[in-house]
Amino acid sequence: MFPTLLRRAAALPKFDFARNPYKSKRTWPPDFTKLSQKHQFRLERRYRRRAKLKWARPAWTKFVKLSTWATISFVVVYGVLFMDTNESGTVFDTIREYYARATKDMFGTPVRRSAIKASAASDDDQSV
Repeated sequence: MFPTLLRRAAALPKFDFARNPYKSKRTWPPDFTKLSQKHQFRLERRYRRRAKLKWARPAWTKFVKLSTWATISFVVVYGVLFMDTNESGTVFDTIREYYARATKDMFGTPVRRSAIKASAASDDDQSV
C-alpha cells in the first residue's frame, strides 16, 4: 500500500499556476488606489471577520477564563477566611467565626438528641 502511495506522490507534477483549470475571477490583492472607499471598507471588514474566525481559539479562551476566575476566587476566599497578616483583629473576623462554626457543625461529631435532652433535664434538676 505505502509503495503505491509513494510512487503516485512522486509522479505528481508540481502545481503550475499557468495551467490551473480553476482560474480566479479577480486578481488578489486588488489595487486599492482604483477602488472606492466603500469597496475598500467592505474588503477590510471581510478580511477582519475572516481573520477573527481563523484565529479564534474557543477552547483556549474558555480555559483561560475559567483558570483566571478560579485563581481570583481562591485568592479572595483565602484572604477573607484564612490569611492572618497581624495579631490584631480584621474586618473579616465575624465572617471567619461564622465559617468556623459552620464547618465545625458540618464536619464535627454530631451531638445526639438524647444527650441534649439528658443534659437539659439535669440542668432543670440542679436549678430547682
